[in-house]
Amino acid sequence: MDNDIYKNAIDRFVMDGEPVSCVPYGCGHINHTFLVTTDTGRRYILQMLNGAVFHDPDGLMENVVAITRHIAKKCGDPRGSLHLNPAKDGRLYTRGRKGNMWRLYDFVEGSICLQAPETPEDFYQSAIAFGTFQQQLADFPAETLHETIPNFHNTPDRYRIFREALAADVRGRAKEVGPEIDFVLAREAEAGTLQRMREGGELPTRVTHNDTKLNNVMLDAVTRKPLCVIDLDTVMPGLAAYDFGDSIRFGAATAAEDEKDLSRMEMSLDEFETYTRGFLTACPGLTARERETLPLGAKLMTLECGVRFLTDYLQGDVYFSIHRPEHNLDRARTQFKLVADMESKWDAMAAVVERLSALTV
Repeated sequence: MDNDIYKNAIDRFVMDGEPVSCVPYGCGHINHTFLVTTDTGRRYILQMLNGAVFHDPDGLMENVVAITRHIAKKCGDPRGSLHLNPAKDGRLYTRGRKGNMWRLYDFVEGSICLQAPETPEDFYQSAIAFGTFQQQLADFPAETLHETIPNFHNTPDRYRIFREALAADVRGRAKEVGPEIDFVLAREAEAGTLQRMREGGELPTRVTHNDTKLNNVMLDAVTRKPLCVIDLDTVMPGLAAYDFGDSIRFGAATAAEDEKDLSRMEMSLDEFETYTRGFLTACPGLTARERETLPLGAKLMTLECGVRFLTDYLQGDVYFSIHRPEHNLDRARTQFKLVADMESKWDAMAAVVERLSALTV
C-alpha cells in the first residue's frame, strides 16, 4: 500500500505522542491493519475498512461505536472492550483523502491472539469469550444495528444464489460435482429451519458476532483468560445458534477447511462438549428453545458455508481466494463431510447440550 495513504490517515487522529513507526499487523484478509507506535511508547491499531466487502462503512462504524460503548460499561478491566480513539475532528472514524474509511483502536496490551487452540483450554476460553459477548449484549436493542452484509446467514437466500449458479453453470463444472449437488439439494428443506424460526419469532433476535473464531479473541498473555472479542465488523442482528454453530464448524473440526483427504475430517465430540460447556456457562440467559437449537446451528452453519464454497466453484471462483485448482471444491467437500459426521453424531450432540443445560441454568 502507498505509504502516503496511511501516513495521511495517521495525521487525522489524536494520539499520545508522535508516531514513530507504522507497520502491517496481523493475519486478517479483509481490512488493511497497521500497528502504530508513538515516541511515548503508546501503541495503536490503525485499520482501513475494505469498501469492496462493506458497502455501508458509516452504518458499520455506528454498530461498532454502539457495541463497544455498551460493553465498556459492563467491564471492570479496561481491556474488556475495544476502545476507539477520536479523530481530530471529534469523530471516532475518518475518511482519508481517497475516500477510504479509517479508525484507530488502542492496542490491547498484555494480550495474545492465537490462530488455533494450543490446548483444549484455549478452545474453552474462546467459548467463554463469545458466550460472555452474548450475555453482555443481551439487553442491547439488536434491531437498531445495521446489516453490514445483508442476508449473511439467510440460508434460504444462499440456496437461491446456489440454484442460480447451478442453472447458469458458467464454467461447465456442474457435471463434475453431481454428488455434491445432490448433497446440497437433499438438505434444502432443513437448511431454512433457523431462518423460519427467526421470522416466526420462535427464537429471539440477538446481537451476533458472525465470525466466532479463536483468532477474534484477545487472551490475557499471563492467565490465558479472555479479555475481549475483536473484529466487530460483522456484528449484526441474528441468532445465538449462528455464533455457536460457526465456532463448532471451525473449532471442533479435526482437519483444515481445505483438507483434501476427507478421511481426516470429522467433528470432535469432545471439542463440541468443551465449547458447549463454556458457551452455556458464560451465557446462562439463553432460552430453552435456543439451547435446543445449538446443534442445529452447528450443522446449518457448516452446510451454509459448504454451499457458499460450492456456489463460488460453479461461478468460477469469483469470491473466495484460491491457491490451487479446485480449492473451493475441496473446501465444500470438507464442509459436507463435517455435516455428514454431525448427522451421525446427532443424538450424542443433543445429549451433550441437554446435560450441560441442566447444569448451567
